Amino acid sequence: MPRKEFVRLMEENILTLDRMGERLRAAQGGVSSIPRQQLLVLVRLYGRASRLKDIARRENISTPNLCATFRKLERDGLVARTVDDNDRRNIWYQCTPAGEKMALAAMDKFRDGLENLFRGISRDDEEKLTGALRTMAEILRNMESEKNA
Repeated sequence: MPRKEFVRLMEENILTLDRMGERLRAAQGGVSSIPRQQLLVLVRLYGRASRLKDIARRENISTPNLCATFRKLERDGLVARTVDDNDRRNIWYQCTPAGEKMALAAMDKFRDGLENLFRGISRDDEEKLTGALRTMAEILRNMESEKNA
């Protein structure tokens, strides 16, 4: 398969997945009492501590805006911060138990939405998609491993 076809198919799939994501978000409505950006941060932090600058870069959010988000989440008892003992300039953020509970609820609602979105596909198509997604996940993991090596 020529590289141009690969790139075109990737682009097409990314755009299709983006449209499906919009439908999923619209169907879910308000997942929680907190704004979407705060909820996304909680989901990103679930199960692992991160630095503000790492999340800002990954989410393409300016550091000052993200700082305000973290202040609100911390004020509401959903995240806690810890100063890095090895480099006091680094602040690590992680979910509190209340934040983890909210992140889990959001992830469960997202999974339910995905199930509803794909409910109408045939078993055969589901098996094909599952195989393709497994292959894609393996290739992407290998790319990440090579990048980090």
